[in-house]
Amino acid sequence: MPKAKTKAKKRNKKPAVEAVKKFLAPKTKKIALKKKLTPRERLLQNIKQALVMQRNILLNEAEEALNLLPGQTIFPDMGDQASAEIDRSFMLRLRGREQRLLKKIEAAIDKIDNGTFGVCEACGEEINIKRLEARPVTNMCIFCKTEQEEEEKLRGA
Repeated sequence: MPKAKTKAKKRNKKPAVEAVKKFLAPKTKKIALKKKLTPRERLLQNIKQALVMQRNILLNEAEEALNLLPGQTIFPDMGDQASAEIDRSFMLRLRGREQRLLKKIEAAIDKIDNGTFGVCEACGEEINIKRLEARPVTNMCIFCKTEQEEEEKLRGA
């Protein structure tokens, strides 16, 4: 009889050990995948998470703003009406800027997914990591962007 009890105990332990192994197996695979990422790839994933979070915040704010945006109202005083119109115009201009930023965020997320993120569109060189951290929606390296801004100043002056 004692032998039967030890066999029963062994049988009961095996499923528990197997369950623990199955539970831990996916975690060890995830850890192994994280170790294979280069520092740049990890940074790109962090940038992507930040961009997704920023996109969600902007979308939520835009939805709230549309609900709160005052309609065109007529005030008895011309000064009040002008002030209300300026406020409305300012809010719409801010929403327009946020809309353009959303498009840039979407483009950056798509580039990260496609593997083309961090490459200058003007010269084809890799954009510095610090620039990408500071402005993740950029599409030009600092040298090309500086040249572009100088040319714009010369045209405008």
